[in-house]
Amino acid sequence: MAEWLQGESAPTVLIIAAGVLLLVLAVLLWLWLRAARRLRRTDRDWISAERTRIDLELSLAEQTGRLGIVRELQDVAVLNVSRLITQAEGAKYTVESDPSSASRVVSALVESGREAVGDMRRVLTVAREGESVSSRQPGLQSARDLFRVMRDAGLTIVFDESGERYELKPGAELAIFRILQGALANALTHGGTGTEAKVSFSWTRDGLQLLVDDDGIRAKARRAGLDADGINRDTAYTIDDDLHALTANLTGAGLTQMKQRAELYGGVFQARTVPGVGFSVSVIFPALRFHNGVHSVNLSR
Repeated sequence: MAEWLQGESAPTVLIIAAGVLLLVLAVLLWLWLRAARRLRRTDRDWISAERTRIDLELSLAEQTGRLGIVRELQDVAVLNVSRLITQAEGAKYTVESDPSSASRVVSALVESGREAVGDMRRVLTVAREGESVSSRQPGLQSARDLFRVMRDAGLTIVFDESGERYELKPGAELAIFRILQGALANALTHGGTGTEAKVSFSWTRDGLQLLVDDDGIRAKARRAGLDADGINRDTAYTIDDDLHALTANLTGAGLTQMKQRAELYGGVFQARTVPGVGFSVSVIFPALRFHNGVHSVNLSR
């Protein structure tokens, strides 16, 4: 090969070398694109699996609470039925010897029977509610369970709510819940354990603002064991970092889904890195109170 190259002219050798280099670059580019596609697919699968896991944990938490209530009511119902049987046996032995006493026992028997039936109906009501909850999509009523699951996973969550909450359509509630879930999942994924996420709901007369701020960047410095001065040095940033954070176009499957959910209900979605601190997700729904059912939907189709 070396002898053959020596026999060729310099331009020919350069052309051959350039061709080989282009071929190598093409192969490397193909491998990179393939790896990037695989990484994006893995990321989407992970996000879907994480949401499924959280949904299952929320459902398990709700059903566990309901089972506890059922257990308590069942114990009371069993005691009432036992007392019912005892009173019935008493009436059986006194009906001939002391009719007046038997009459009082029967009256008490009827009352105890009503109490037992009431307790059993309560058990059935809780059980049926549990069945409907298991088939119902999560909403804002599940937010506290979501916070508990995320705290168990390693997040520190601070929640604040202002304004007067009003009723939302189930679809709007689900969209807001999914955005909140996605923002907290991102904070845990990119910030890691020990990250603090501040969640705030600000209800206005016509709309709602959801804000999730985390300190994932500083959390990484804390996990490294740095002191306060070391954390400040490690998380220092410049004006250029600020400008880049304000102008950067962040992408990703999770952010795209949150943006799409917000836009379905007239929301304005923003996500940005906060240099030296962490990440911020903000969604403003300016007219959610009156347009949370059919906003931005083409009803003529």
